[in-house]
Amino acid sequence: MSFHSRRRVLAALTLGAGACALGVSARALAAKYPAKPIRLIVPFPAGGPTDIVARPFAKFLGDALGQSIVIDNRGGAGGSIGAMAVASAPADGYTLLLGTVGTNAINPSLYRKLGYSPDKDFTPIATLANAPVAIVVSQNSGISSLADLVAKAKAKPATINYGSAGNGTPGHLASELFAARAGIKLSHVPYKGSAPAMTELIGGQIPLMFDPLQSVLPHVKSGKIRILALTSRQRFGALPDVQTVAEQGYPGFEALAWWALYGPAGLPANITERLKSEAQKIVQSSEFGSLLTPMGLQPMSVPLSDFQRSEAAKWSDAVRSTGITIE
Repeated sequence: MSFHSRRRVLAALTLGAGACALGVSARALAAKYPAKPIRLIVPFPAGGPTDIVARPFAKFLGDALGQSIVIDNRGGAGGSIGAMAVASAPADGYTLLLGTVGTNAINPSLYRKLGYSPDKDFTPIATLANAPVAIVVSQNSGISSLADLVAKAKAKPATINYGSAGNGTPGHLASELFAARAGIKLSHVPYKGSAPAMTELIGGQIPLMFDPLQSVLPHVKSGKIRILALTSRQRFGALPDVQTVAEQGYPGFEALAWWALYGPAGLPANITERLKSEAQKIVQSSEFGSLLTPMGLQPMSVPLSDFQRSEAAKWSDAVRSTGITIE
């Protein structure tokens, strides 16, 4: 064997040994998981709807894994900034995403240049919670029911203003889905978040608002605003007397805000399964449910991959119907 041939053989053996060592090292690290605190990126500001889900879940998950879960709020660009941070993180289980209907179902159709692919850049782990969108009106709106809203909108198309937390949010798109189903036209007034929209609804500057239930529930309970319907298929435990849109003449109508746990693409199978198992135990526990329900949320446990695909298709249709795109 020539000198050059021997050198190529030695190089190949060295590379093979190195690859084996790396494989053994990766498996060893995964077997010890988690050996240090885990960072859970919440792609929206502290105190918002996603944060409300993330904090109790992080506490339960940390207790189950025996490591602290550090919340890292990365708001901006409809959740895209936080999602991209996880998409580019090492696939070692120490950086996770509290994904939403926005980051993982709506944004791919809404943004021209998203910067990540929900299908290719993440490992889906588990669904955590959902909330129906609430259709609410101000006390001086003169709108007494969902049927009344539809009748008034048909009589004077595009004259009823409604607020939402912003263009492309679940409230905005749910309103477009409902308007299309009911055969009406409403005029959208986008706000920079739920809070300013709610302030104007309570003050009577706008008559109508579509927003996830947890944002409006305290004001419904205090009597400051009136609720017409929920966009879930079943009634919600915190408001058992409030009918769904489906019950009021629109069978099968459903539009949910939801939250789920993701890791970067390529997350090792044993880490994925460990996180999935613990997340499902938390979601199915009475303790988690008792924390969420009073806030207008409900635990959710369905296979995430299939659910995300169906949601992406549904919200893609809603985005197309609005004609909205964001750079």
